[in-house]
Amino acid sequence: MTDQPNPPQDKKIFVDEDWKAQVEAEKEALSRGEKNEPAGEAPGPEEEDHPLPPPTLVDLVGSLAMQAMMALGLLADPLTGKAEVRIHQAKHLIDMLDMLQKKTEGNRTPEETATFEHLLHDLRLGFLAVQSGTPQ
Repeated sequence: MTDQPNPPQDKKIFVDEDWKAQVEAEKEALSRGEKNEPAGEAPGPEEEDHPLPPPTLVDLVGSLAMQAMMALGLLADPLTGKAEVRIHQAKHLIDMLDMLQKKTEGNRTPEETATFEHLLHDLRLGFLAVQSGTPQ
């Protein structure tokens, strides 16, 4: 028995003309500066970018303190959902807060001074507890 090639078949090509119209509509919208987003999609990052209040020293200190609390394992990492101890990172952040407190001496409001004192006190106690293995 000999192998004969299959007889040639008529191939049909289907062209979807709708995508061409969609591309043209998107190009026109972009040239006019419009956004042509499909309905039902979540807003992009540029739409969630709201104005923030002016920065304050209390905000900065609080942000660094939160990072230190995460490094001490007192708070769960928002990305992983797990509380992990990173003692060297915690020490570095506490030292940064201490340095910032010293460098701003004489230029702080009473609220800023109280924030520094309370947060540094709590962080140092937390650091000692983690370092000694005492439960929190």
